[in-house]
Amino acid sequence: MKIAIASDHGGFEYKAKITEFLTAQGIEFKDFGPASTESVDYPDYAGPVARAVANGEYDRGILICGTGIGMSIAANKVPGIRCALVHDVFTAQVTREHNNSNILAMGQRVIGEGLMLLIVKTWLDAEFEGGRHQKRIDKIAQLESCNG
Repeated sequence: MKIAIASDHGGFEYKAKITEFLTAQGIEFKDFGPASTESVDYPDYAGPVARAVANGEYDRGILICGTGIGMSIAANKVPGIRCALVHDVFTAQVTREHNNSNILAMGQRVIGEGLMLLIVKTWLDAEFEGGRHQKRIDKIAQLESCNG
């Protein structure tokens, strides 16, 4: 599995913790930035990660900002992306199993570090169930292709 990861200044510390976790798990990843806590604009980082996942260069992506909201909105503008904003373990699992989310968004100012790492592990370990859920994913793709 190959992961694309990025943050803005508000999620920089958690991005560092996640890249440590990915390294320890032997999971390949690319850090799309930023390289410091200097103020940046989240769409400048969500966009490249979302495009890299949408074009198949990476299997999944992880985005972190202060709340996760901005990153998730920006990423979901890219066709083919199903970015899920997650604040708990249950939705981390279900968004993979039922929604086949391909990007995880989280907020550093919203959840604690231990929970964040558990969410990442749960999301990475969970697999899409397919079946009845695939029909719904296909309908989402139809919405993207015809603008609603």
